[in-house]
Amino acid sequence: MNAPIRSFRTTILARMVMMYLIIILPVLLLGVYLYNWSYNNASRDLSTATMAQLTDYLGDLTRELDWIEMQQFDILEDNHLNRLAVTWDMMSSVERRTSLNELFQRLATIKTSSDYIKDIRIHVRKIDKTLSVQSTMQNFDTKSYSFFRSIPYKSDKKLISYNGLLHMIAIKQSGVKGDEPLFIVQVELDNRKLRSSLGQVNLYPGSRSYLLAEDSTFALGNDEETDNILKKNMTALREVQGRWSRFKADGRLYHIDKAFSEELDLSVANFLPMEEVRRPLAKFKMWAWLFALASLCAVSVYTVMTYRMVHRPLLQLVKSFRRMEDGSLDIQIEHKHSDEFGYLYQRFNQMIAKLQILIDQDFKQKLMMQKAELKQLQSQINPHFLYNSFFILNSLSKTGDVERIEQFTGMLGEYFRFITRNGEDYVKLSEEIRHSRMYTEIQKLRFSRRIQVQFDELPEEMRDIRVPRLITQPLIENAYEHSLEKLPEEGMLRVSFESSSGEARIVIEDNGNELDDAGIKMLQEKLLHPLKFQEMTGMMNIHRRISLIHGDGGGLEISRSGLGGLKVMIRIGLRGKGDDV
Repeated sequence: MNAPIRSFRTTILARMVMMYLIIILPVLLLGVYLYNWSYNNASRDLSTATMAQLTDYLGDLTRELDWIEMQQFDILEDNHLNRLAVTWDMMSSVERRTSLNELFQRLATIKTSSDYIKDIRIHVRKIDKTLSVQSTMQNFDTKSYSFFRSIPYKSDKKLISYNGLLHMIAIKQSGVKGDEPLFIVQVELDNRKLRSSLGQVNLYPGSRSYLLAEDSTFALGNDEETDNILKKNMTALREVQGRWSRFKADGRLYHIDKAFSEELDLSVANFLPMEEVRRPLAKFKMWAWLFALASLCAVSVYTVMTYRMVHRPLLQLVKSFRRMEDGSLDIQIEHKHSDEFGYLYQRFNQMIAKLQILIDQDFKQKLMMQKAELKQLQSQINPHFLYNSFFILNSLSKTGDVERIEQFTGMLGEYFRFITRNGEDYVKLSEEIRHSRMYTEIQKLRFSRRIQVQFDELPEEMRDIRVPRLITQPLIENAYEHSLEKLPEEGMLRVSFESSSGEARIVIEDNGNELDDAGIKMLQEKLLHPLKFQEMTGMMNIHRRISLIHGDGGGLEISRSGLGGLKVMIRIGLRGKGDDV
């Protein structure tokens, strides 16, 4: 049912429902506030517990690394290592072997003392070897040596990221400015141990944790899935600061807490899916939804009752007024209840009855006056062609061309027979175009050498359109009289037809130059606003007749022709009033 209103928002029903919603909205907002308050408290408690766990983890890790650092600097002072680095060339093979064995035993002892140590390597430039707990003596690792040597002397950085692993280094300088270091002690931390140690900060099911070096690319999660999240969201995770933050990854929202160790320049963080955070509030959420559903049902019942008792009777009354505005006066509306709408319906029926009485006295009289006006407008066209007809006949008689006089009088008889018929105000477009074509044939007898005519065939789908008589021939006559006859060179007249959905168009154009652009604009202004001008030209006559029959969409349009002269387009609405005449 299409309501005769512009917008549902302007209806009484919409206002009443809105009023009810305004009343119940504060209650719903209070429920939302309580839910958010509970959620924030749960998030705060979760963050407090998690931050304590993260801080303890960083403390334990720092103490473990401090111990490793102490052992690392003890290695710098190891006699066997310093002897190898300084007096290698002077040592016998037995001495070399003895020193190396003692050194490897000490390195192995240090490695087994901490699960965080994966390997201890010593890069000794003097002997061109790299000593390793895992692979004993190997070729000098130039790449690693060069990288760690580039670290600034006395750097505050305890951990260094290299090849996706964390390292601790200690450098033994030669004591001579500009010389290469005697050796570099490199402790490689075990990522597997670091990964497993992160599990101790996962306090809740579904939580994940990771280590992140703030000034390098090192990042390590407690499992491979966490590593993938780190790779995809590294930038966003670096921007997270402190506790109780949020970030989104793969369309999923996470609660994240992050602790930072300035001494290690390392962050440890724990993040948990938001649905896990909200899980303790599931029962509260269920009751909140039940309350919201009950409120929605109440709104629905209120809306239905308001619609049946108020909106539907009012809508019927508004639709009846709309039908009355469209001209339908055979309306009687009924209301079964003796309420305010019953009274309004009764008064509406009485008003319709009075209108039906007045219609015969007023409306029909106006229709008769309008029809008489159309007759008068039509009759104004006839004298124009009569003068030109006698002029052509006079010219032919002077030449003594009896055959052409006979042909001309025959066509002239057909012409006047069409325009003097009083039985019909409207004709088929095919008859109107046949009459106009007859006119151009008459004019060819006079201007066959000076004026060329291109008269297209009328499309089949336009032949049966009903139009007022004499709407095309006067426009063709104007083209001859005011333009083509005055041309010093050859003239051109073209009549064409167009059609589209809901509209048919007849286009008449010439190559004359009697009007400039200002004149064409003024002529179009006269057609659009006829009340501003006193005169009534033939063109304005035709425009008004078509507009009266076919509505505001019908009439004439004036523009510059592609031939260089004037272009007149007759627009006929196919669903206008003229369809029914």
